[in-house]
Amino acid sequence: MSSLSPFHLAIPVSDLLETVAFYESVLGCTRGRESTAWIDLSLFGHQLVLHQVEQHDRHNHDQPTNPVDGEDVPVPHFGVVLEWDAFAALVSRIQEAGAGFVIGPTTRFEGRAGEQRTCFLRDPSGNCLEFKTLKDPGMLFARDLDKYE
Repeated sequence: MSSLSPFHLAIPVSDLLETVAFYESVLGCTRGRESTAWIDLSLFGHQLVLHQVEQHDRHNHDQPTNPVDGEDVPVPHFGVVLEWDAFAALVSRIQEAGAGFVIGPTTRFEGRAGEQRTCFLRDPSGNCLEFKTLKDPGMLFARDLDKYE
């Protein structure tokens, strides 16, 4: 996975300082460039930009979901696929920080192509994140003859 190019994602936040504190203290992100309206972060080597916006309803958690392997997964969401040990360390870090999960750490697609550990949480501005790890990282885009529901 280390040969991948980093992605760039810009997201809206309702409180720039509160949200950057979450990303730094809970998720371990490091800060890059910044202004009074935005802050660049390294999210596991990927560029995440927090943009302060006026009209972001941080408390609106009434967003659509999609059923995936018995869970109602929030849409939209974003995150990073991590190595097995890095995922376990991040889950511990989130739990120690007292940040709640939308969907707690769980195993999805057990015994099937793409078996993975995954968890979902929200940042203080209401953006939903998913972090996952695969039992076999080579199966990230594997297809299975069965439908995933």
